Amino acid sequence: MDHLRDVPVFSVVIGAYIAWSGLKKKSLSKDGAIAAFLVGTLMLSTELRVFGVTLLVFYFIGSRATKVGKALKAKLEDGVREGAGQRDAVQVLCNSLPAFIACLVWRSLYTHSWFSLAIPSNTYARLYNPHDVCALSQELGGGWSRFLLLVTLGQFGCSLGDTLASELGILSKSKPILVTTLKQVPPGTNGAMSLLGTTVSIVGGGVIGLTMGLVLLLENPACRELGVQPFVTLVLLGLLSGGLGSLIDSILGATVQQTRYSTSTKRILTDDSKPQSGSAISIISGRDFLSNNQVNLVSSAFTALLVAFIG
Repeated sequence: MDHLRDVPVFSVVIGAYIAWSGLKKKSLSKDGAIAAFLVGTLMLSTELRVFGVTLLVFYFIGSRATKVGKALKAKLEDGVREGAGQRDAVQVLCNSLPAFIACLVWRSLYTHSWFSLAIPSNTYARLYNPHDVCALSQELGGGWSRFLLLVTLGQFGCSLGDTLASELGILSKSKPILVTTLKQVPPGTNGAMSLLGTTVSIVGGGVIGLTMGLVLLLENPACRELGVQPFVTLVLLGLLSGGLGSLIDSILGATVQQTRYSTSTKRILTDDSKPQSGSAISIISGRDFLSNNQVNLVSSAFTALLVAFIG
């Protein structure tokens, strides 16, 4: 029973609030709310709070952006109906799984908790002490702590950047171009990029880096002793994760995710679209290999690993 204290009450309360708020605002479905509660509670209860705070920033900014772009998307994309913008459990996990795993592994390696029961005691040479070592330092766990933090940065930087590009990039006055052909395509096309979309994706990654840098400086005294170097590193890698993630997502979207277009309604058909029989449909780009959720998971995981290795 002592291990129940590994999950503080405040983490459960905030996790429950995320789920309740998402249901109330219709940004989460019922199963999405359950998934958000579990992911949020476990990440927020980790001794290194930067994991949970970064998740909160991603969720609230991403949800707000989704609501902003909903009305215009309904005009440009078929399949955007009442309840559009709701994230189900699959979407929640596809947009948080790499960071969630990184958080649990970090917790297992560097803290005394029930998570570490499955880890041999000789696996971790040093437990985390915020006054003794910076979590971003190569000294903690031979650099594995830094690696896991950068995985989290890369994943949320990519996911927030992609969300902002998808929801706000569609507001661009000019038509986007397909990343593989550089030809103009209808707004909402998978694999299309615009100046506005690319800009907000980079900014989104920067916001994640800024968040992680500020939180680490506040909660980890040993990081403050290193000056601005950890902060600057996280912001720069955050900007990179937003831009790189957007590019990877676009390449995947243009090649292994099919974009269908209704020539009769002049709208993009989403994964949930159910076009009427006999309606004229053209294929703009891509092969029907991956769904939108799968593309998001692959691109965010790949970006997370790239940023972690680069950093």
